[in-house]
Amino acid sequence: MGKFNFIKTDIEGVIIVEPTVFGDDRGYFLETYQYNDFCAGGIDVTFVQDNQSMSKKGVLRGLHFQKQYPQSKLVRVIRGEVYDVAVDLREGSKTYGKYVGVLLSAENKRQFFIPKGFAHGFVVLSDEAEFVYKVDDFYHPNDEGGLMWNDPDIGIDWPISPDMEIILSDKDKVNPSFKELQK
Repeated sequence: MGKFNFIKTDIEGVIIVEPTVFGDDRGYFLETYQYNDFCAGGIDVTFVQDNQSMSKKGVLRGLHFQKQYPQSKLVRVIRGEVYDVAVDLREGSKTYGKYVGVLLSAENKRQFFIPKGFAHGFVVLSDEAEFVYKVDDFYHPNDEGGLMWNDPDIGIDWPISPDMEIILSDKDKVNPSFKELQK
């Protein structure tokens, strides 16, 4: 077995990455990124920045994208658990408006590659979660776009329990719908 298992999803370019974990009674070791292996697995990007965030249970961040300076992202969770989503916003794509969702956790150590042209977001399912990600372009604060997290035309099946309170930023509370983005 190689160091990584690259799992293609129903949307071209969106890839789930499972690292090989070497463990014993002392703990574990794994590689989280290796350029040559990732290129061979279909992820040929040069990352320029790493980011990390911590969020509490019920925090939903997204759905975010960049307009003029789109970013590819490689995301993972180092503590806790999230449900992570990528929505295809590539005009002309056969999966335009479709999404892929994946459970990411410190336990499963999965990573999620989201190419340029996608809206991205996640909801925290554990008491807290630490989320880390690499991007292939620098952040441009005036270039942000957003998409309504619960848009009925996208129909994301968020794994939200009935007793979970969803916590959104003020910015995310007013994100436009998918139909409004198309205008």
